[in-house]
Amino acid sequence: MSTDTRNTSAPPDDNTPGQGGLEKGLQRRHMNLIALGGVIGAGLFVGSGVVVRQTGPAAVLSFLAAGVLTVLIMRMLAEMTVARPALGSFYAHVRETLGARAGFAVGWLYWYFFVIVVAVEAVAGGRIVRLWLPDAPLWAISLVLMALLTATNMVSARSFGEFEYWFSSVKVLAIVVFLFLGALYVLGLWPEASGGLGHLTAHGGFAPEGVGAVLAAVVPCVGFFTGAEIVTIAAAESTEPERAVAAAIRSIVLRVVAFYVLSILVVVAVVPWTDEAVEVSPYAAVLERLDVPAAATVMNAVVLVAVLSCLNSALYTSSRMLFALTRGGDAPRGFTRLSRGGVPRRAILAGTSVGYASVVAAWISPDVVFQFLIDSYGAIALFVYLAIAVAQLRMRRTLEREAPDRLTLRMWGYPWLSRVTIAAMAAVILAMAFLPDSRAQFWLSLLTVAIVLGAYEVRRRHGEPQGRKL
Repeated sequence: MSTDTRNTSAPPDDNTPGQGGLEKGLQRRHMNLIALGGVIGAGLFVGSGVVVRQTGPAAVLSFLAAGVLTVLIMRMLAEMTVARPALGSFYAHVRETLGARAGFAVGWLYWYFFVIVVAVEAVAGGRIVRLWLPDAPLWAISLVLMALLTATNMVSARSFGEFEYWFSSVKVLAIVVFLFLGALYVLGLWPEASGGLGHLTAHGGFAPEGVGAVLAAVVPCVGFFTGAEIVTIAAAESTEPERAVAAAIRSIVLRVVAFYVLSILVVVAVVPWTDEAVEVSPYAAVLERLDVPAAATVMNAVVLVAVLSCLNSALYTSSRMLFALTRGGDAPRGFTRLSRGGVPRRAILAGTSVGYASVVAAWISPDVVFQFLIDSYGAIALFVYLAIAVAQLRMRRTLEREAPDRLTLRMWGYPWLSRVTIAAMAAVILAMAFLPDSRAQFWLSLLTVAIVLGAYEVRRRHGEPQGRKL
């Protein structure tokens, strides 16, 4: 028998617990850690090593440039979210400012992005667990991990928040400890440490691969920051949505600089960038250089936590975006049904089902079907970020004319910095079409966009349902 007992197809009244009937189960401490941990994924602990090996010590500048761009996009999003809180966050904002077609595309692209993330992180988590359970089949471990976190999301938003709170706590603590140990080594305070910053220039110079490599590395670096916007989606179930979003965005500069730029600086300062261990696991390479006992095991455990955190967030985010799409009339109304706890369980299961199918694809056809799925979502988040930036530029004009009092948190340097941000994001996306490592992702992601836009046209011709105010 179905556990979904409450239908929210009718507009909520003033006594509705949260936006669209969602329960407000996320407290300030949950939101703070969701914001802190949102930008710390497995990409930081593992993928960043590839950037370092391709760029050299100047990878620090690549991460800094990508971080600045992300901060600007998040500031633009925060301005809209605080001024006009809405279920679905930027989906609603894009729909309002750029039209129904753009809103439909952004909402479904973002949903697709995170359901593929569900599969990618489940497979990544399975591979880590197999280091300790080598005889267990990868597909089985991945499905178990996905099932466990699906179950936690099905209970309540608070359940998701609690798991994410502790996952994020571990990630943040790991970065803080890593920075502390790295600083001791660089300052010469670690036992048998030579200290100094000699590795930054001792192996071919600070930018041994040239300025072009530094600029090209900005493209994958921007992808590492994806997830910073999740806090604006979770705001719909927060007890203090506007304050939570404002606080998260104000602290994003510190998070970007501390978690990425400084930690990458520690990596290239402690270990020569030419060391092959850097590409495999840069943080483990640093811990091994410091002779930390069981360094590889420690980092594998931290990466597993980061993977589970991303999986947990992806399940949550995809379900809330699908729920928002139903409220806007852009998805089947059946997904509006909520459990007694105010959880969109059907929306959660929809994303999980795609995740299960993708994990099976990773088992049956890892080099064809699964690789196609990975490439087809590679640039999606960047397309969404570009849409957010354009939407802010338009909404700001409307707000200044109709409701200037709502602009309690403003984008810096408007309108010029907004335009520069749009141009920079467009340049990053365009660069993907020409860089060998990202060309396939760009074109297949563009194919995904075309399919979604085609779906909108089919839906429009068969009668466009009236959306509700989100």
